[in-house]
Amino acid sequence: MEIKNARFVTSIAALPKYTEASATYSCPEVCVVGRSNVGKSTFINCMTGQKKLAKASNTPGRTRLINLFDLNGGALVLVDLPGYGYAAAPKSEKQKWATLIEGYLRSSDKLKHVFALVDIRHEPTALDKQMLSYLYAYRLPFTVVATKADKLSKAQIGRAVQTVSAALTVGKDNIIVFSGVSGEGKREVERTLDSVLLSE
Repeated sequence: MEIKNARFVTSIAALPKYTEASATYSCPEVCVVGRSNVGKSTFINCMTGQKKLAKASNTPGRTRLINLFDLNGGALVLVDLPGYGYAAAPKSEKQKWATLIEGYLRSSDKLKHVFALVDIRHEPTALDKQMLSYLYAYRLPFTVVATKADKLSKAQIGRAVQTVSAALTVGKDNIIVFSGVSGEGKREVERTLDSVLLSE
């Protein structure tokens, strides 16, 4: 599914507000998760072809809300979850984000697919592994998206995909190598969105 138009719908700070918002549409949801500074905003902006749709920040940990985006006039809703694992955030704030993220994953009945973003340059963290264990526990279909591929050479990418695959115990065919700069991986993400819509 090529995203021809996308618009920001709303930001949500608490789950009851999500429940209210999701009652206003019947289309499926896909969501984007990943640790702070993994490139979620860049991923969303690249996929939608809008440079400023999702607000990127130089300061990790700025996405503290659930953000909803309408894709292709109600075909899909994209849900951008808060980045996790920002070390400098107060413990209470981290707990709030964790509650929001897990609460959404547990309670959404419209969520059909999760894009789990990891930085291809680094071995996945303990929190990345924990996120995947949530996805398995809630039986949510997911694809791992290895971001920032433009920072590595072809040979380095091959080795990095092996590392991600082993660390997260997912098959290499369930990892999309992605770059928001070059657009590498965009077609594969679009094909995944097609399969979500076809399964409806």
